Amino acid sequence: MNSITYRINGLMFLLVGLTVVILVYLAEAQMTGLFHEYLTANEAYGPGGLTGAEGIIMGLPEQVFLASVHRSLIWVGLALIVAAFGASFALARSITIPLRKLATAVEQIEKGNFEQHIAVESQDEVGHLAMAINRMNDALNQNNRLRQRLLADVAHELRTPLSVIQGNLEGMLEGVVDINQTQLSSLYDETVHLNRLIKDLRDLSLAEAGQLLLERQLTDINQLIDKVVHMLEPQAEEKAIVFANHLQPVPAVLVDAGRINQILYNLLTNALRHTPRQGQISITTALTTEAGQQWLKVTVADNGTGISAEDLPFIFNHFYRADKARDRRSGGSGIGLAIVKQLADVHGGKVTVESTRGLGSSFAVYLPVA
Repeated sequence: MNSITYRINGLMFLLVGLTVVILVYLAEAQMTGLFHEYLTANEAYGPGGLTGAEGIIMGLPEQVFLASVHRSLIWVGLALIVAAFGASFALARSITIPLRKLATAVEQIEKGNFEQHIAVESQDEVGHLAMAINRMNDALNQNNRLRQRLLADVAHELRTPLSVIQGNLEGMLEGVVDINQTQLSSLYDETVHLNRLIKDLRDLSLAEAGQLLLERQLTDINQLIDKVVHMLEPQAEEKAIVFANHLQPVPAVLVDAGRINQILYNLLTNALRHTPRQGQISITTALTTEAGQQWLKVTVADNGTGISAEDLPFIFNHFYRADKARDRRSGGSGIGLAIVKQLADVHGGKVTVESTRGLGSSFAVYLPVA
């Protein structure tokens, strides 16, 4: 009796049955009373008549008529009850069958089968629930694919430097590879890359989980930009790239200086990587107001290769590279921009990007001004 079908059907049957019984009872009582009044008024007598409780004499035809009326009322009442039972059962099943389909789909989703799609057959509450479950399933399916891709990408990124380190060490142990300054320096570079990758993954996971601790202090963003630009100038000089700073006087903001430094470093190294020789990278700071909130806007723009419209929505995803031909040496690990987005988010800010293929890209970081 826990089924909604039985409960709805039982409730409808009880209501309709009670209504029919009351109507039949009132109809019989009314018919009998009116018939007695008719006989009294017309003093109807007939052969074989009987005297009723009120002294009214009813003949056989009258008794047959009343019995026929009573039988008709009973049959009509039974027919109404059966019709009500059928209608309530059909109504209950029209509700419970879609709910059972939804329950089956949810059970499959619980087991990890995200290829479910529920047909939306109505626009009522059940239909809206089906659409909501479909959207939830699509989101879970997408997250599951991203998780699988993330695990595969992490394994690939970790396996590459480890394979290099293992191969060199095995060669050294077997005497095939000479132990010299060049080989040791190469191994050191691989361990540094591996350590940086693991640290970036840890920071990214903490930021996404909302557990990244920030050491906030009033910070002059313009000074941070000058330091990062000065640190990257040797790399820019190798490609004859010019840094153009357009730093306006802006107030100090309450941020984690180390994390903001990481944002600037990732954006500028990304711009250096995609800007051709003798190109230009401009860094701009300004105050702007959006939705009643004042923001400090840091813009990093280049005149490099740009990003296609197809790749632009995924540029902040983990391990995503617009140029699939790039390896980790030439294209980075693929998590730099993901870290930028997460670090901006944990500061209560945001990051946006505008880009045109072949003309360059412009990344803007918004930090709230207290």
